[in-house]
Amino acid sequence: MKSFLSPKTWLLLLVVAAPTLAQTDLSKPIPLDPNVKIGKLANGLTYYIRKNVEPKDRAELRLAIKAGSVLETDEQQGLAHFMEHMNFNGTKNFPKNELVDFLQKSGVRFGADLNAYTGFDETVYMLPIPTDSAGLLEKGLQVLEDWAHNALFDPEEVEKERGVVLEESRSGRGAQQRMRDQYFKMILNNSRYADRLPIGKDEVLKNFKPEVLKQFHTDWYRPDLMAVIAVGDFDPAKVEQIIKDKFGSIPMPKSPKKRTEYKIPLDGATNVAIVTDAEQPQNLVQVIYKQPEFTEKTLKDTRTELTFRLFNAMLGTRMQELTQQADPPFLFGTGSYGGFLGDLDAFTSVALAKSADGVERALKTLLEENVRVQKFGFTQSELDRAKSSYLNGIERSLAEKDKTRSDRYVQAYIDNFLNESSIMGIVYYSGFVKKEIEGVKLAEINKLASQFITDKNRAVVILGPEKAKDELPTEAKVKEMLATAGKDVTAYVDDTKDEPLLPTEPKGTKVVSEKKLDERLGVTELTLGNGVKVLLKPTDFKNDQILFKATGKGGTSLFPKDLETGDFASYLIGSGGAGSYSQTQLQKYLAGKTVSVRPYVTELSEGVTGSTNPKDLETALQLMYAYFTAPRKDEPVAQGILSSQKSYLENMMKTPTPEKIFSDTLNAVMTNYDPRSEPLTPERVDKVNLDRAMEIYKDRFKDASDFVFTFVGAFKVDEIKPMIEKYIGGLPSTDRNDTYDDPDIRPMKGRVEKTVYMGVEPKSRVALAYTGEYDYTPENNVQIEALQEVLQIKLIEALREEESGVYGVSVSESTDKYPNGHYRMMIGFGCAPENVDKLIQRTKEEIEKLKKNGAEPKDIEKFVAETQRQTQVSLKTNEFWRGYLDNSLFEDEDLTEVFNEEKHLKEVTVASTKAAAQKYLDDSNFIKVVLMPEKK
Repeated sequence: MKSFLSPKTWLLLLVVAAPTLAQTDLSKPIPLDPNVKIGKLANGLTYYIRKNVEPKDRAELRLAIKAGSVLETDEQQGLAHFMEHMNFNGTKNFPKNELVDFLQKSGVRFGADLNAYTGFDETVYMLPIPTDSAGLLEKGLQVLEDWAHNALFDPEEVEKERGVVLEESRSGRGAQQRMRDQYFKMILNNSRYADRLPIGKDEVLKNFKPEVLKQFHTDWYRPDLMAVIAVGDFDPAKVEQIIKDKFGSIPMPKSPKKRTEYKIPLDGATNVAIVTDAEQPQNLVQVIYKQPEFTEKTLKDTRTELTFRLFNAMLGTRMQELTQQADPPFLFGTGSYGGFLGDLDAFTSVALAKSADGVERALKTLLEENVRVQKFGFTQSELDRAKSSYLNGIERSLAEKDKTRSDRYVQAYIDNFLNESSIMGIVYYSGFVKKEIEGVKLAEINKLASQFITDKNRAVVILGPEKAKDELPTEAKVKEMLATAGKDVTAYVDDTKDEPLLPTEPKGTKVVSEKKLDERLGVTELTLGNGVKVLLKPTDFKNDQILFKATGKGGTSLFPKDLETGDFASYLIGSGGAGSYSQTQLQKYLAGKTVSVRPYVTELSEGVTGSTNPKDLETALQLMYAYFTAPRKDEPVAQGILSSQKSYLENMMKTPTPEKIFSDTLNAVMTNYDPRSEPLTPERVDKVNLDRAMEIYKDRFKDASDFVFTFVGAFKVDEIKPMIEKYIGGLPSTDRNDTYDDPDIRPMKGRVEKTVYMGVEPKSRVALAYTGEYDYTPENNVQIEALQEVLQIKLIEALREEESGVYGVSVSESTDKYPNGHYRMMIGFGCAPENVDKLIQRTKEEIEKLKKNGAEPKDIEKFVAETQRQTQVSLKTNEFWRGYLDNSLFEDEDLTEVFNEEKHLKEVTVASTKAAAQKYLDDSNFIKVVLMPEKK
C-alpha cells in the first residue's frame, strides 16, 4: 500500500540529485536522480546501483519481483509466499541450510537482517552484507541471483516448509482475521485482491503438489519482472559488471505469461459493514472514500502531491487536538489522503471509540471534522505552520544528504521499480519546494476537501465485541449519519500563543570543572556551579542532529503508597504543556523547529530525553528548563487521558483476549504476584490524583544536582558551553543525596507451571523462563549474551527447520545490576496445541545438549561475527552513544568498557558456553506458562 505521508514516501526525498531549479516548467517530467545508475539488461532485468558510505563497509542488496499473491491461480493460493520461504531452504549454490549458515557467519542475522516479504503485487528479498571482507559482496549478489532463478524445490524441503508456513498462517488467526474475512470483499468491491491474501489458504498449503509451486516460479520469476538494487560502500562499476555477469544469463521465457494488472472497480456505492467477534475488545470505526490512484509523472503532479501533504498535516493536527479534552470523542483518531490498494487511493478517517455505545459519537465526530474542513477550510495560520514544518523537514533531509543510510535509498528504488514513484533527489526537491510552496494558497488546499470527501465510493467499517452488538449503530443509522453529518458545525478556532517560552531567562552558573575523559571516548565532562554534571560528545555521524538525555536516581520507587499516581505522573504533567503554554499551544509554538523534549519518571529514575539540531538547540534547552522549573497541570487534558485509559481497560476487561490473559499470567509469576506489578485496571486508574502527580513530579525535578546530562551530536564544546551554563547551570539545586529504594520485585522461585485455557482458535503460545541471582560484570554479560544467541540458533534449527512446528522462536535475556543483580532467560513460541508438549520437550533436549557439550564452534563463530558487525555500525550512531553513556553512568560502569568487547568475545568458548548453560539454564528456578484454546 502507498501513503503520501508514509515513511516510504519520505525516503524518496532523501536521494541526492541535481541542482535546484532556476525556473520551473511544471509540464516537464520528473527528473531521475543522477547519482543512481539505472540500467536494463538484454533479458529485461532492471538494476539500480548507488555508492553510499552510510554505514561504512556495508551494502544493502534487494531483489524485487513484480509478482505477488494477486497472480496466483485458485490452486496456488499462498504459493507466492511459499516460494519466498523456499528460497531460503536451498538454492543451486547454497543447498539445504547453507545460505543461512554462510550469512550468519558473515554477521547477518536471520530474520532481523536477512528477510523477505510477499505482498499482493510484489515479492521483495532483503540482504544487508558487509563489504570489508574479500568476496562477501560478490557472494551476496550470488545469493540474489540464486533467489532469482536457482531455487531447488527439494521435495523433502517442500514438505518441511509446509509446517512452517502453516504455523505462520496459524499465528495470524484470531478476531482481526475473522472480522477481516467478513468485510474485506466489501471494501475491495469483490475484486481479485479480496480473494488473494498473501498468506493463502490452509487447504492449499497442506495439499499442493510441488509442480504447482514450480509453475508459479516458472511463470513469474523471470527477468522482465525483476530488479536488482545495490546501495552501499563499494565500487559501482564493479557491482554493475557482477550484475551483468550473473543476471544477464537468466533466460527470458519464449512465451511469457501476461502479467495482468488487476483493478478494484468503483461502482459509486456506499457500503457499510458492522462486524463483531467474541474476542474483539475494542470498537473501531473506519470511513473510506475510495478514488482512482494519483500518480506523479510531471512536476505539476509533484506540486499537487505537496498540497496533499500539507492537507494531511493540518487535518492530523486537528484530530490530535480532539483527544486533548476532558471527555474526548474517541481514544484515537486520524484522517488523511493516501494510497489504498491496487489502483486506488483513498481518504480514510479512523477512530478508536471509547465504548460500543460511543461508536456513534466517534463516527459523528469523524464526519463532522470532514464537513468542517469542507465548509470552512483551514485557517491561514494552520497553513503557515504546516508549510514551516514541511520546509524544516526538507531542510533537515538536505543537511543530512551525505549521511543518509543505504537502507533508505534501497526502499526508494524499490518503490520506483514497483510503482514508478519519483526519485528526483533531495537537492532538486528542496529547491522545487522552496520555489513552489509559497505559491500554494489556502483556497487551493481547501478545495481538496471536496475532492477527497464525496458521497460516492464510500465504505464504513465498524468493528466491535460480540456481546455489545446491540449497542452498535445499525447500517440504516450509519447511512443516516452520512447523509446528515455536520449540519451544525462551526469554523475551527486556532488556539495559539505568541510569547516567550520562559518569561524570565535563567541566570545560570559557570563551569567550575572541565576535563576530557579517555581520548578514545571523545567526551568532555563539565561540572557546573549548581553541581550538575554534563558529558559532551561531539560527533560527525549526522550533520544536523543533537541528542541529549538527563538522568537522576529515585523514580517512583520512593512513593510506594502512590503506585498508580506515580506511574502516571510524568505522562500527565508532560501532557499539560510547560510554563504558560498548553500542550496544544506548545506544539504550535514549536512548528517549524526541530525540537522534541520529554520528561519521564520510571521506577528507579527520572529525567528528560530530547532531540534537536544546532539551530534549535537553545529552544530545546528552554523547553527542558521549563519542564524542570515550570511544569503545568492541565485538568481537562488529564481528565481526558485518564478517561481514555479507563475506557480502554474497561473494554479489555469486558472482552479479554487470549493474548492479554496469557501475558497477564506470565507477568504475575515473573513478579511473584507483587501488587505493584499488577495489570492496570479501571479501578486503579480511579486512584490517580492529578494534584499528587504534580507533587511527585516536582519532588523529582526540584533538585538537578544529582542529574547527569549527556549530549551527543553535531556541536562544538566551546560553542554550546554558554547555553549549557545558562539553562542547565540555572536549574535548581538542593544538593540532596538521592537514590532509589529496592522494590524487591523478583520472579517466583522454584518450578512454576501455569496453563491458561482461552480462545476459540486452535493455537497455543508457550513461554519458558529461567531466572536467578546474577553477578553483573562485563565478562558475565558477554557470556549470557552468547548463550542467548547460540540457544536461539539451535531452537530455530530444531523447532522450525527440523520439527516444522513453529514459524518463529524467540530467545531473549535480560540482566539487572540495580536494584538487585538478577537475570531472566526467556524462550517463547507459538504452535499447534497438539504440539506443545513435543516442542517443549525438544527445547529441553537442546538445552541439555548445551549444558552437556557447550555450543558448537560454528555457532560461537556466528555470535562473534554478528556482535562485531552490529557494534561496528552502532559505534557510528548518536543513538548508541547517548544510551551507552547514560546507562553506564547510571549503573556506575567504566565508560571505556565498550572498547573491551574484542577481548571479551575471545573469552567465549565451547567450555564457557557450557558453564553458562549450566548456570543460567538451571531448571531449579523454572517458569512455564502455556496458552491453550478453550476446552470444548
